[in-house]
Amino acid sequence: MSHHYSVMKNLTISLKDEVAKWLRVHAAKEGKSASGVLAELISTLMQREESYQSAMGKFLRSPITPLKLTSEKYPNREELHERQ
Repeated sequence: MSHHYSVMKNLTISLKDEVAKWLRVHAAKEGKSASGVLAELISTLMQREESYQSAMGKFLRSPITPLKLTSEKYPNREELHERQ
């Protein structure tokens, strides 16, 4: 039977009193510790950043697709916003 253990690092942070109070109340409502709430939040932010970086890298590696043929003119503002 294999067990996977993740190493946890301690980190000390400073919060304004009202923020710390809100965090403790929020954590209690969620049935979590303040540390658990912050760890989850930071993990979510990290995943979002990694996802964004991955998507941006994929976009930047993709071939450039022209919006028009080289011989065509771009429409002017009036043509773009012409109502029919």
